[in-house]
Amino acid sequence: MLTDVLGQPYESTTIQLTPDDEGEVVATLVRRKASVPTRRAVLHVHGFADYFFQIAAADFWVAQGFDFYALDLRKYGRSLRPGQTPAYVEDLTAYYEELDTAYEMITADHDEIVLAAHSTGGLTASLWAHDERPDLAGVFLNAPWLDLADSVLMRTAGTVVVDQVGARQPKRPLPRKVTGFYARTLAEEWEFNTDWRPLGSFPVYAGWLRAIRRGHARIARGIEIGAPVLVMSSDRHSRPDTYEDPDQRSTDTVLDVEQIRRRAPLLGRHVTVIQVPGAIHDVTLSPEPARTAVFDHLERWLGAFVT
Repeated sequence: MLTDVLGQPYESTTIQLTPDDEGEVVATLVRRKASVPTRRAVLHVHGFADYFFQIAAADFWVAQGFDFYALDLRKYGRSLRPGQTPAYVEDLTAYYEELDTAYEMITADHDEIVLAAHSTGGLTASLWAHDERPDLAGVFLNAPWLDLADSVLMRTAGTVVVDQVGARQPKRPLPRKVTGFYARTLAEEWEFNTDWRPLGSFPVYAGWLRAIRRGHARIARGIEIGAPVLVMSSDRHSRPDTYEDPDQRSTDTVLDVEQIRRRAPLLGRHVTVIQVPGAIHDVTLSPEPARTAVFDHLERWLGAFVT
């Protein structure tokens, strides 16, 4: 591995994947080792229009005695190549190639693996854990995207339309309103590359949303993650009209947290749900004191069910 863009102690390596119609496809595995040798590791998977920069999460895991790994999926962050459509896939199982490879690389030196995934990554990682049956000690899902946070009409008739359009015109852009408030809030405290984590998000295409909705449908039918699962989110969802609204910095402004709570039991037989007052969409990036509460809950869950 070479020194990562974050600098030491982060290292990264490129994973070559099967090319597609846009050419070369790669993923990137980032690593930060714990201070003492360990056979325990965590694999972190980011959300939509995102990449690994969440050093607070890495700080937590290495303090718990885990080697920390993060995967920038194809066409995201470190893995985005010129001429590619950012964040685009037409089937979530496409990501299994890099998830399988990263898992194999990590298990070569580790016996106990925890999977940690956020938002859209939480949807993908949950399906991967069910389908591929990796030997996981636990799964931490940080505000996973388990259903469409929209009206009943969009979740029903709208999904039928998306399925049809996505099959015929997969790269047709879909209109949506993006305020950019959430990313601007993150930028108040955290440094990140706005080409990789744009303030205004990435465009959404019909083929991509079709893949997401098919993933949601699988969750709705129920899956079985063969490890203890912790689902954590804020305790409230809101959609502030202004950037100055205090809810912008103390609620999940992206997903409906009650929807997450209702869907969580469909992930397996052993699921713990925790809602943290004052947390934001990526709970590990929440303002204090919510961020400390997030890691306190995670530490207790690890002690009770994983280590």
